[in-house]
Amino acid sequence: MQTAPAIPARFTAELRDLTDAARAVAAGQVSAGALLQDSLAAADSHACARVYLRRFDAQARLAATSMDVARAAGMPLPALAGLAVSIKDLFDVAGWPTTAASRSLGDAPPALADCPAVARLRAAGAALTGHTNLSEFAYSGVGINPHHGTPVNPVTAAINPTPRIPGGSTSGGAVSVATGAAWAALGSDTGGSIRIPAALQGLVGFKNTQRLTPLQGAVPLSSTLDTACAITRSVRDAVLVHGILAARTPAPLAKPVHALRLAVPQTLMLDGLDADVARAFDRTLDVLRAGGALIEDLPLGTLADLAGLQANGGFTAAESWAWHRARLTVLEAEYDPRVAQRIRRGEAISAADYIDLLHARTAWIARVQAELQGFDAVLAPTVPMVAPAIAPLLSSDSRFFAINAMLLRNASVVNMLDGCALSIPCHQPGQMPVGLMVWGPAMADDTVLGVGLTIEAALAAGGSPARDR
Repeated sequence: MQTAPAIPARFTAELRDLTDAARAVAAGQVSAGALLQDSLAAADSHACARVYLRRFDAQARLAATSMDVARAAGMPLPALAGLAVSIKDLFDVAGWPTTAASRSLGDAPPALADCPAVARLRAAGAALTGHTNLSEFAYSGVGINPHHGTPVNPVTAAINPTPRIPGGSTSGGAVSVATGAAWAALGSDTGGSIRIPAALQGLVGFKNTQRLTPLQGAVPLSSTLDTACAITRSVRDAVLVHGILAARTPAPLAKPVHALRLAVPQTLMLDGLDADVARAFDRTLDVLRAGGALIEDLPLGTLADLAGLQANGGFTAAESWAWHRARLTVLEAEYDPRVAQRIRRGEAISAADYIDLLHARTAWIARVQAELQGFDAVLAPTVPMVAPAIAPLLSSDSRFFAINAMLLRNASVVNMLDGCALSIPCHQPGQMPVGLMVWGPAMADDTVLGVGLTIEAALAAGGSPARDR
């Protein structure tokens, strides 16, 4: 029974992830063109239905061909070596419209230039394969889109035939990686929109410190919380792609397990875990403790203050209302009603309320950072449940909003903290995907990535899906 995403390539056994594939292309063991053809075939498959809103096949083929020509001429290849990378339909790609998966932006003109994040991927040799589907305007952790349809979670489909959510908002991006249509997916994370779909599909999602990656040329949800980042198949791929997007050289220090001091918050993040998540999380802690890691329960009572900070919709409501108010007044019928409802909460937030929220967040961040002193990283389940079925969420608003709140609960803590976090798969073969969130404060990116590399290796040795990719 398949529990890890499969790469539909002739080279599957040797090429576990983007890093392997790029090395193989650079060494002449396989052509970029051949691997791209595999990715495009995956994009055409039933598993990728409703994933791409527009395809860039011709451009992608040119990019892959240019890498093969350069290699044949003995030239060094850039890091991504003509491999397929998908782009969430929030980011400008030259020559194509950016519509945020919304009918209300159906008249958007083609972008005149790549946004910085896309330009950096292109310069690194990515074969950009297309704009991927998402929750309209990135406004949910569920991944449902009433305009373009909802991609089915391909990993859970291999375990249970019930169509389940892909997670959001980077729904299409995650499915593109899980099916092999892309080796990495550019997306955004405002309250977990990279990490949630990664967790629900057995992938790796890294939300870096917001200030490290540029957001220009991307449709905003919350200018305070939005982060441009990526979904990958491994932590080493997350390091590679983060370095490209942030235009920096990450230096993750992979300490041995026995040298790690880790915290597990006892407030909020462990509440209401379903059985699959609790089992996978407890097993992960057991593996790390067996390796000598010091894991401490941490009350972290400051997390209880988040409900008050976000009671009126918080930054997402206030800042999305500022961006949408003119368009929403004229085109509300073109919006997903569930999205419009949440945006309109911002209408009641005054300037004084917003300024108070800014100050309250700054004070809250200081309190949390003080409690995290001395730990290498913090551990929690990325989301408290495995992927729920799609059908009940289509017909019930109350069910949808309850599930959305639970999906966002743990991950959104890191955005409010202005922190960084990895989601790493921690389930065993045959089980529904579960994500382990490894997180820390702002600018702890290299530390979190280093801890992630160590934990990924420890789980692989213990029989997690990471070993079988």
